[in-house]
Amino acid sequence: MINMPPLQFAQTNGIRMGYYEAGPKDDRPPLVLCHGWPEIAFSWRHQIEALSAAGIRVIAPDQRGYGATDRPGAVEDYDMEHLTGDLVGLLDHLNIDKAIFVGHDWGGFVVWQMPLRHIDRVAGVVGVNTPHLPRAPIDPIELFKQRFGEHMYIVQFQNPAREADRIFDSRVEQTFDAFMRKPAPRPAGAPAEQPVAGVGASPRLNLAFPQMIANYDARHDPRRPILSDEEKKVFVDTFTKTGFTGGINWYRNFSRNWQRSENLDHTVRVPSLMIMAENDAVLPPSSADGMEKLVPDLEKYLVRDSGHWTQQEQPEEVSAKLIEWRRRRFGWQ
Repeated sequence: MINMPPLQFAQTNGIRMGYYEAGPKDDRPPLVLCHGWPEIAFSWRHQIEALSAAGIRVIAPDQRGYGATDRPGAVEDYDMEHLTGDLVGLLDHLNIDKAIFVGHDWGGFVVWQMPLRHIDRVAGVVGVNTPHLPRAPIDPIELFKQRFGEHMYIVQFQNPAREADRIFDSRVEQTFDAFMRKPAPRPAGAPAEQPVAGVGASPRLNLAFPQMIANYDARHDPRRPILSDEEKKVFVDTFTKTGFTGGINWYRNFSRNWQRSENLDHTVRVPSLMIMAENDAVLPPSSADGMEKLVPDLEKYLVRDSGHWTQQEQPEEVSAKLIEWRRRRFGWQ
């Protein structure tokens, strides 16, 4: 049985945003849960239920380009100014002064930017798997090309022919069958993946995701799925309707975001929590090494036996940590 609050809508920053809300409206600061790629607010279903039952107000939007939210046509409409501005507008719609922003995967990049751009609206930040990093020394796309090659998925996403979009759009069920699984066990004695500084994933990984999906056959995949058939259907039905281009457009702003962040102070000056997943090969725990230099008020927490989809793989542990940290750092309001 899937429990989600009713879908609601907000006019924010020039778009209509779909969102879900639960918990007491007088609880503050609320938690705003920001999903990654390829996900939707439904990715936080376990946390919405657990946190609201604990008396904490939670808001989970389908972000720009995803699910029930508008999908503008221009690539530039998905840059970091727009993505953070959407969340400010959502707070305005709900008459919320400040919130704790929780982000997984791409949502993590967005929430770490919130205190850099909108500090007056941010009570705290939680990154799930995604660390806060210093600004790259060169254009990130050039960095990805140098370290991972032309077939690395983020590099492929820059191709204006949008072949990657077509591969995902034509293989929606294959995409979620392939992505939403527990990682394969490491052989005994094998070292954990180590990140390339400032990037995340090891160069040993196969990051040619479009080609991986094009050739994927679930019948030959020994990894355990993390979604029930009912849960997978929610993702498949949603992305069959919307396609993947809205979310991929976030990646098409890597260079633009880098260029436009030159004058930002990258220090995060709010209470922060970094939740790391032991077996995330793309964003391993070691990718968060040194974060304390940019995030002075930082706590780290390691979720063991979890790959990349942490809040869905180990939902009870993630929810319990969010509840404990929120109560300890912000009390009962």
